[in-house]
Amino acid sequence: MNKLELQPAHELWQQYKSESAPYAFKANTANEAIAWQKAARQAFRDTLGFQDFSAPLEVEILEQTDKGSYIREKILLRTAEHSIMPVYLLMPKDKPRPMPTVLAFHGHGYGVKDIVSIWEDGTDRDGADGIYKDFALELCRQGFAVAAPEISCFGERQTDFSYLKIGQNAPSSCMHAAMLASHLGGSVAGIRVRDSRRLIDYLETRPEFDTSRLGSMGLSGGGMVSMFTTCADERIKACVISGYFSSFQHSIHAMHHCGCNYVHNLHQFGEIYDLAGLIAPRPLFVEAGTHDPIFPIEAVKNSVAKTNEIYKLFSAQGVQTDYFQGRHRIEATQAYPFLKAVL
Repeated sequence: MNKLELQPAHELWQQYKSESAPYAFKANTANEAIAWQKAARQAFRDTLGFQDFSAPLEVEILEQTDKGSYIREKILLRTAEHSIMPVYLLMPKDKPRPMPTVLAFHGHGYGVKDIVSIWEDGTDRDGADGIYKDFALELCRQGFAVAAPEISCFGERQTDFSYLKIGQNAPSSCMHAAMLASHLGGSVAGIRVRDSRRLIDYLETRPEFDTSRLGSMGLSGGGMVSMFTTCADERIKACVISGYFSSFQHSIHAMHHCGCNYVHNLHQFGEIYDLAGLIAPRPLFVEAGTHDPIFPIEAVKNSVAKTNEIYKLFSAQGVQTDYFQGRHRIEATQAYPFLKAVL
């Protein structure tokens, strides 16, 4: 008896046939690729779920702080009938308006404060800390206006389980939301993409932000939001993915990840490089640590190579990369110049 066949994961792995997925990228010409994008982009939005934009945008400004070289504003933005999202807006004081703008997405941790140089308790800090290296603030220092949202399930958007009775431990906010979202036919990724697209809607109403020069950047789960939002919304002109772009087969499917990484029926779109076809020919930058334990570097390189074949159909420059020596973290030494050049 084959011991692997005793394992449920083995059975499921054998059913994952990315090359035969109905929305895998199979175009041979630029015209075929464009036609595929039109069909696949709408199918991708439908698969993510929760792409309802019917609720009017409502905004409450909570904070406007002069930080010397930049203004930090905190707002609450209604993104859906029952969803409000905190957002930090960072605006350099010495740059002409409107400014090129970057959406900055955190991943797992204590939330958006960790990328704008604020500790968990709400106090400011003087230097970068941890895997995120205050990259939203650094983008601002590099001359970009920055919109950094609190993505669903983290920080102020964690589920409050205080109603639970004694005897049941509070579950992970991500996992609980992922299961409930799946039960309702959608995904946490869909909620995060919807929220990000609604944030773009809001930025379009503000004279400080030049959304014709809009980029996105994120690490880990934030890299997923950066990628998926760019796939879903063509208003994003350039994308940086840090510590996420690998392959579903060798990362998301091969080891334990948070439930928020999984989308019902995402297999219809093949591999991660097939989804990257929804970004082409827009500029794409991938950075990855050579010793990242959850996004193996060889899978990253293989997926980049396959994505470059897609970009060739558009006669576009391929994926720009930085394979830095290190683990799962922001590097950004080449990502910042990339964004400056393309935005």
